[in-house]
Amino acid sequence: MPFVEISKNVFDCAVCEHKCDSTSKTVFDFDNDIEFSNYIQNLVIGLINRINNSIEAFQFEEETSYPDIIVRRKNSSEEIAFIEIKVQARTFMKIRELLPESNLYPSETLALNLSDLERYFAIKDKTHKPVFIVWCLVNRACITGLNFESLKFFHQELDVLRRIRSSDTRDARKFRRKSGRGDVNESGEHKGVVVNYHFSINELNSGLPFFE
Repeated sequence: MPFVEISKNVFDCAVCEHKCDSTSKTVFDFDNDIEFSNYIQNLVIGLINRINNSIEAFQFEEETSYPDIIVRRKNSSEEIAFIEIKVQARTFMKIRELLPESNLYPSETLALNLSDLERYFAIKDKTHKPVFIVWCLVNRACITGLNFESLKFFHQELDVLRRIRSSDTRDARKFRRKSGRGDVNESGEHKGVVVNYHFSINELNSGLPFFE
């Protein structure tokens, strides 16, 4: 039996036969990361447009600080929501050791760049429109399945994430790692994420947002 489930989305990593990749990259392949992220964004856009007849989701055409995807009513120019896509391929295997007060386990944990999270808070306050964070989880067999190409989506609206963040007065879910050479691209720009904030899959909704 490959997985031992302790509770919902919490698995015993000590007996797992399919170990997750928890190693930070020493050298990031930024171009491939962007290419894969764009692929996932286009996949999400296609899926949302397929299951929602009255709306249209599309990617921002230019570089902005706003989330990746705009959602509008068909035949309307007014945004009704924004969606940010986060691809997660690594697992924080040492979260019990490094963030013991978080009460999170590796299998349930999803990360988000803290500066991004705070930027989305500001965008939500400015626009008063729903902002959804969508995580695309890959390479975590206990959650996504044994097929290497399998992936799963989880999402949550920003107000829910804000309540979780605001209630964490001791920063029990915040982790700052050391910056390394793998965080810098060939142009000398710092691209790696150094400070992450963590959520549980159990605090999120499975799948993609649905708009009526």
